[in-house]
Amino acid sequence: MNSFDLNIAKFGGTSVADFAAMNLCADIIAKNRNTRVVVVSASAGVTNYLVELAHKALTQEQINETLERIREIEYRILNDLKAPASLADKLNGLLNELGDLAHHEEVLHQPALKDALLSMGERMSSLLFAEVLNQRGVAAQNFDIRNVLRTDSEFGEAAPILDKIALNAKELIQPVIGDRVIVTQGFVGADEQGRTTTLGRGGSDFSAALLAEALDATSCEIWTDVVGVYTTDPRITSAARPLPELSFEEAAEMANFGAKVLHPATMEPALRKDIKVFVGSSKEPEKGGTWIVKDCQNEPPYRAITRRKQQVMVTVKTPKMMHAQGFLQRVFTIIAEHKISVDLVTTSEIAVSFTLDNPSNSVAERLNRETLEELSELCEVIVEEGYDLVTVVGNNMHSAAGISAKIFSAMGEYNLRMICYGANPHNMSFLVSQKDSTDIVTGLHKKLFE
Repeated sequence: MNSFDLNIAKFGGTSVADFAAMNLCADIIAKNRNTRVVVVSASAGVTNYLVELAHKALTQEQINETLERIREIEYRILNDLKAPASLADKLNGLLNELGDLAHHEEVLHQPALKDALLSMGERMSSLLFAEVLNQRGVAAQNFDIRNVLRTDSEFGEAAPILDKIALNAKELIQPVIGDRVIVTQGFVGADEQGRTTTLGRGGSDFSAALLAEALDATSCEIWTDVVGVYTTDPRITSAARPLPELSFEEAAEMANFGAKVLHPATMEPALRKDIKVFVGSSKEPEKGGTWIVKDCQNEPPYRAITRRKQQVMVTVKTPKMMHAQGFLQRVFTIIAEHKISVDLVTTSEIAVSFTLDNPSNSVAERLNRETLEELSELCEVIVEEGYDLVTVVGNNMHSAAGISAKIFSAMGEYNLRMICYGANPHNMSFLVSQKDSTDIVTGLHKKLFE
């Protein structure tokens, strides 16, 4: 097996939702002999149930009902496989492990237990999908990614340790991919003590990109339920259309500012090793998709519009800031110590405003709360909620004549709470009321793309 030909394929939750969907994925793998490593998400629906078990205070009866729903999803696939007893034993072992975690009295309070529980969806789907491939005549092996994907111990949003991942992948995966397809879990890793960790929301894409980097792959395919990356979310406007290509920089901006098709960190490993990334639909592979590459043939001023929901605007304010040195440093030191990512920033003589991503039931929500408590000891803190972040992504936006005028003309009747423009040639961002964001995205799309 030539490493220069290697392709990593990742399949999302809807792509492995049931036996029929898994067979469509098997078709894609069988048609590309260079696909030797497959990364899967949990079957659609399972993750939502696991999140409930990990974050909600449920009664014993509710826990058992939720576990039964998960079991039904997994067993439908198992029964369609008409699988040998040994596979049923392995699945039952995972379901029993899940039951023990769900009933653990400390699961709501110990992040390590939460991650162990949240990993179970991927562990079950990879077990079943490997059997689908084997029954289709594609030699496959279910592989526990925790032996390779080493991370720190920041449970819920663990950071990968790249040199150890590369070493483990070359030692444990590289020698066998010439003989069989490795089927493994996205989203999941392990820390130095061997405890299960997770990479945060959308971490399966990130897992695939990390393995592509570690194994010196030529390409990485992200198979989902949409035909590539669109000019905007097609659920917002039916006029959205798929893009044939994107640059790494454009894709990174889109992912960072809310494009659901890609995980924000996915582009980092691909950019470091110049690995081509493909995004397509496992249900309609014949329609092609979007290629994300280092250099595009065409770099238009407007490429796409994204929206990121559940944003919080924070204003820190103190008269001491006027003509004072060091205040901003102290504010952003506190933010950095809590590993918070800030998007938009504006300043005045006595105040600084910035935005935070604040999705519910996330590590970010907890860290944001802790950060604001610490900042309130330093200065007055004003928190405003109910905002969405709308971003126009493109090229040379800060220097091309007429670009900003065209964008602002489409937003004239709406209140823009914050604007970020000029710091980056690839985007222009606006903080807007969440009640207006759908109309704003629709209006911008009509003005720029229709």
